[in-house]
Amino acid sequence: MTAEPILVSGATGNVGRAVVERLLEAGVRVRAAGRTVESVQAAFGDRVEAVALDFTDEATWRGAFTGVRRMFLLRPPQLGRPKTQMIPALEHARELGLSQIVFLSLQGAERNPVVPHAEIERWLRSSGASWTFVRASFFHQNLSTTHVSDIRDRDEIMVPAGHGRTSFVDAEDVGAVAAAALLSPAEHKNMAWTITGDEALSYTQVADILTAELGRPVRYTRPGALRYGLHARKRLGMPWGMVCVTIAIYTAARLGQAAGISADLAQVLGRAPRSFAEFAHRHRGVWDPTL
Repeated sequence: MTAEPILVSGATGNVGRAVVERLLEAGVRVRAAGRTVESVQAAFGDRVEAVALDFTDEATWRGAFTGVRRMFLLRPPQLGRPKTQMIPALEHARELGLSQIVFLSLQGAERNPVVPHAEIERWLRSSGASWTFVRASFFHQNLSTTHVSDIRDRDEIMVPAGHGRTSFVDAEDVGAVAAAALLSPAEHKNMAWTITGDEALSYTQVADILTAELGRPVRYTRPGALRYGLHARKRLGMPWGMVCVTIAIYTAARLGQAAGISADLAQVLGRAPRSFAEFAHRHRGVWDPTL
């Protein structure tokens, strides 16, 4: 293993977990950060150096950042104000020697200044660190995690994306791209990769795929932003900051800004992205435990 660890924030999430696994496969020493040391240890055991990292709690910064030169950065969804909630921690990390940051950004962040990802990208460009933006499209996994209860319990997809299409991507693929950037810094230095699937689907088409896979009707209800916001807050338990960010993301999809298809994933990984139909078949049990 390498002498210096690579820090992976959000290590227990869908993308963070994929990054950790690929770094470990490459024989790299990984410092995996989560909300608690215990949560990280439960996910990875003794294969990683488990640390707690809270971008808003200075007491956790030194233990996470000391001795680290490379980092995978994920914005916790509840932190919607990067200038005060994240950038002070990152500035501290730079002072301790952090020199490469691979940031999980958002497809179209460069054209959507409302989303927090855009502010983090701006800071990274001026930080003096080497950066790579992994601008991911909407994850397959959001339908099997955040929106799982809507589909499993109510047979509906409830997002305010209108008739817009989205080039869905698998979080496993996104994690593989981020890991590649961490493992080959020179090849990815100051690059922005847009990571999408190879097809753009409407949510009606997604509902049709789930209908065929699950053998029961799944409908797409096309709610407005207000109805979705109240649903996300009351039914899904999202904090208001996360509700606002997701509304901005779905609005971009409704306006056609999430339909772009990029070949960047194939360029980095040398293979095609996983399709939503493949994902739905592989994970069908999360929407119907009887299958």
